[in-house]
Amino acid sequence: MDQAAGSAQDARSVPVCYRHPDRETGVRCTRCERPICPECMVSASVGFQCPDCVRGGSGTGHAPRASRPRTLAGGSVTADPRLVTKILIGINVAVFIAVQADSSLWQQLALIGRWPPVPYPPTMGIADGEWYRFVTSMFAHQEYWHIGFNMLSLWWIGGPLEAALGRARYLTVYAVSGLAGGALTYLLAAPTTASLGASGAIFGLFGATAVLMRRLNYDMRPVIALLVINLIFTFGFSSISWQAHIGGLVAGVVTGYAMVHAPRENRALVQYGTSAVVLALAVALVLVRTAQLT
Repeated sequence: MDQAAGSAQDARSVPVCYRHPDRETGVRCTRCERPICPECMVSASVGFQCPDCVRGGSGTGHAPRASRPRTLAGGSVTADPRLVTKILIGINVAVFIAVQADSSLWQQLALIGRWPPVPYPPTMGIADGEWYRFVTSMFAHQEYWHIGFNMLSLWWIGGPLEAALGRARYLTVYAVSGLAGGALTYLLAAPTTASLGASGAIFGLFGATAVLMRRLNYDMRPVIALLVINLIFTFGFSSISWQAHIGGLVAGVVTGYAMVHAPRENRALVQYGTSAVVLALAVALVLVRTAQLT
């Protein structure tokens, strides 16, 4: 009786990912048949495969020269699916340390249309040709709570998204979202208002994650709830640049949709072409605003 009861219980138990034992899953690798969670799923011609099989059959007994599947978005599968996320976090932390060491450095990195004449010289800002601020402001933070919140969000959201899209496509979504958020801030905010932080790019990752979860038919409620909470904070505090958040979110949704829904034929052209169009629109907004300020 005890053995029969134990067998029945095992039969009813839900398999867990062999790489992440805390995650239940109903999907198995089509080659080795081990259970795998969404983060470990690699899109193949038929079904999904696990990272070990993709890397050449490590521990599975399969031939190492088997055809290499791609991620859901067509990206290359790598041994470390969070490498770009780690590098981005490292850059943000390094810039934060530099800003803490030199309290005036943020003035050279922040996104601002034009510094007021006093006490700063009048030729400082994007309107005066300092376009590099669109990039530097994406990696600069002043407050500990600001960088802490952003880096935690980047790790939680960015890591799984990088694994699903692949490094190049993930970095494209991040960069385009951050630049689009900066462009909308430059267009709508007061020209003497300085802003900085990775929030625009991270909101873009939120948008792309929502699109990905919809594509995989996952429960959307957790990511929607998290996004709503972030939007409440965005509009609830006057010190937060809502323009960067909204601009990044919209760009992330658009580029993320292109990444996960592009047809297999000419997939890279659709994905990067859409990203280029979004970036071109951002540049157009910047040119319009610059013409207004000069």
